[in-house]
Amino acid sequence: MLNIEKWKVVLTILICVLGIAYCVPNLLPKEQQEAMEKNLPSWFPTKTVNLGLDLRGGSHLLLEVDLKPVIARRMEAMETEARKQLRKENIGYTDLQSGHDGVSFKLVKPQEDADAARKIARGLEQLAAVNVTAEGLVTVKLDEVASRELTSQILNQSIEIVRRRVDETGTREPIIQRQGSDRIVLQLPGVDDPQHIKDLLGVMAKMSFHLVDEDSMTTGKGGAGSMKLPMSEHPGQSIYVKRQAVIDGDTLVDAQPQIDRLSGAAVSFRLNNLGGKQFCDVSRANVGKPFAIVLELDEGKPSVISAPVIREPICGGNGQISGGFDVKQATDLALLLRSGALPAALTVVEERSVGPSLGSDSVASGKIASGVAFIAVALLMMASYGLFGFFAVIALGFNLVLIFALLSMLQATLTLPGIAAIILTMGIGVDANVLVYERIREEIRHGRSVLSSVDTGYRQALRTIFDSNLTTLIVAIILFSFGSGPVKGFAVAMSIGIITSLFASIMVTRLIVITWLRKTKPATLHL
Repeated sequence: MLNIEKWKVVLTILICVLGIAYCVPNLLPKEQQEAMEKNLPSWFPTKTVNLGLDLRGGSHLLLEVDLKPVIARRMEAMETEARKQLRKENIGYTDLQSGHDGVSFKLVKPQEDADAARKIARGLEQLAAVNVTAEGLVTVKLDEVASRELTSQILNQSIEIVRRRVDETGTREPIIQRQGSDRIVLQLPGVDDPQHIKDLLGVMAKMSFHLVDEDSMTTGKGGAGSMKLPMSEHPGQSIYVKRQAVIDGDTLVDAQPQIDRLSGAAVSFRLNNLGGKQFCDVSRANVGKPFAIVLELDEGKPSVISAPVIREPICGGNGQISGGFDVKQATDLALLLRSGALPAALTVVEERSVGPSLGSDSVASGKIASGVAFIAVALLMMASYGLFGFFAVIALGFNLVLIFALLSMLQATLTLPGIAAIILTMGIGVDANVLVYERIREEIRHGRSVLSSVDTGYRQALRTIFDSNLTTLIVAIILFSFGSGPVKGFAVAMSIGIITSLFASIMVTRLIVITWLRKTKPATLHL
């Protein structure tokens, strides 16, 4: 007996209604979409499909990460740490030096200090290989695997900072992904002029706090532990500060622009608990002394933006930077500090723009192609299966509605390959109906009744339908996992299309067919 449970009927109708509700905002004019987003509650379906760079227009940037200085600094840090640890353990050494792939030194007493030196060497860099020879030569070297791992860490960290900075500008749905061993692809849909973002990505924004070297300021000669930095607040002047930072900018958790009545535009900042405690201890121990806030915007070019005298201990972790900024400079500086310092300098090696008109042409072409594909499939189905073909066309329509509803709900980005995947889904979406209808025809030819033929057709074709769609879905998931850019866009639309077509072909058409059969009770089927 052909039957369908009530909860399935309710669920099918509910999904179709929700699909229409989530799809409708895509059909409204842009002004109305914006008004809905602004005035309706957040749970109301007001989101629309995000169009990718190729459909919406925008900018494409290819950024190159300068890894060499970062690795060199890492090697220098290893050398400094090795010197510190060797002295701490009273181990005699000579020829301590760092190269492009590691650190080496020679033990004065190899027999006595080999084990202690090996332990120190292993603590310098987790990824490095340590070797101690019988002659006392200790090497800490990054092999190919370790170098690849290190560069990968730097690149991933750079991608995260780029993402934070771009998100802070309000750019919607940027695509940020790694390309090769030292490059980052940045796509900015809807951004015609990426100069502001290029400016933000072109600075390191590394902040640190240093004590002023008063001895060097008195003598005019810098010592080994000090460095002479220009003062951005007073062009042409410079100041000696301790080379070692007392507080690192990594402890900063927030920064906001603000207007100060005395100094104009400024940036207020807040440190985490550790930074706040360090700030409190340092300020308490240095009351009456100048304290330098150092900002490194360009790599290797730090400058002192402010060097106030500490009047009293500053506890609580909050502070303010005033350096003669205007409002825009203060806003940008706050954004850079909030997003964190880039671990390596970025260089734009390729820049392309996709005009809005080209994107509109692509959208128009996609609409025409989708319409033609829909009409062709509809005509073929109705010509082949008559009224049941019409039922399949209705299901196909719901399939398209559900695809756009899910794309809107998930805020997935639709690209030109994504449109191709939707059109392809329309072609394969009726496959399930073809399998069911052919099975029903076969049962009718065997002399079964209408109800029995329809019931058997749906039941027996179900397994084949699931198997064929499951294999296609697995391929789409693999494409998404290993692909990038347009391939991922294709895989996302394809995956959504397979799931919705399964639902529409089986649940929607079955509900329509059963309703029709119960109402008309036909003696024969013209299928």
